Amino acid sequence: MSNDMSYTTEEIAKLLKISKLTVYDLIKKGELPSYRVGKQMRVDAADLEAYKQRTRTVPASNQPVEALSPSPIQPPTFTSGNRPIVITGHDISLDILAKHMEQTIPAIRPLRSFVGSLDSLISMYRGESDIVSTHLLDGDTGEYNLPYIRKLLVGSSYVVVNLLSRNAGLYVQPGNPFGLKGWSDLDRSGLRFMNREKGSGARVLLDEQLRLHGINPQQLSGYDHIQTNHLGVATKVATGEADVGVGIEKAASIIGQIDFIPLIQERYDLVILKTTWSQTWIPALLQILQSDTFQKELRSIPGFDVSRTGEVLFET
Repeated sequence: MSNDMSYTTEEIAKLLKISKLTVYDLIKKGELPSYRVGKQMRVDAADLEAYKQRTRTVPASNQPVEALSPSPIQPPTFTSGNRPIVITGHDISLDILAKHMEQTIPAIRPLRSFVGSLDSLISMYRGESDIVSTHLLDGDTGEYNLPYIRKLLVGSSYVVVNLLSRNAGLYVQPGNPFGLKGWSDLDRSGLRFMNREKGSGARVLLDEQLRLHGINPQQLSGYDHIQTNHLGVATKVATGEADVGVGIEKAASIIGQIDFIPLIQERYDLVILKTTWSQTWIPALLQILQSDTFQKELRSIPGFDVSRTGEVLFET
């Protein structure tokens, strides 16, 4: 095994014949040192071999085994290196946040997990993540995030902080040939739709609006056609493969060649579980979010509103 080699979490799961979830658990506990390359977490071959050697020297009863559910987040003991912090979500603002955390908070190593809002909260409940991002609309109250957080993290101690607000709405082809103006127009005959995956904030937004406007999702041609991020949906509209999709303004500005109809300003929040360990770095995280340097970077991105960035919205 060459020391120059490195492996993704998927490759390690196959090599060790364990689940990807168990690999993440080993990384979080510091038993497998890792680092971030683009969107992936990687583990050097030498560190993987060292882990295998260590597990051969301990009784089988102490070796990691597959469990029906992962163990809750708790401060692990590290022998060396920085402790990983898993941050979930797709938005570029999270990459900017991870960069600032890596530069200013000692003894941590931010890792990115690219999952949707609902799955992010579920991952936190399961103990698989440290900071999750969410933009989930509760159609009955018009409130973002807190109704879902309270239900999913019942019994947990956590803090909710605003990351930013941004416009969400409809991607349409140039000139808006169907003359779409709002959610109620989505039941028009002939519209070809491009959707997001279940659990994403955009999917929840769409489903809530369809419910509130009495539109059967199966009326939408293409409702089951899925893209896993805003750029994917915007691209399908730009190439003419779809007439309409739900997403955020920023993706429309990146893709170009499409029009954007803003319909709602969504609040994009961070949730952090309060543990003995996390409370050692939560104050530093708040300082980053409230800093002029961080907010200036966010302001440079079209469609981002930072008027409440860093504001603690709820705490238990």
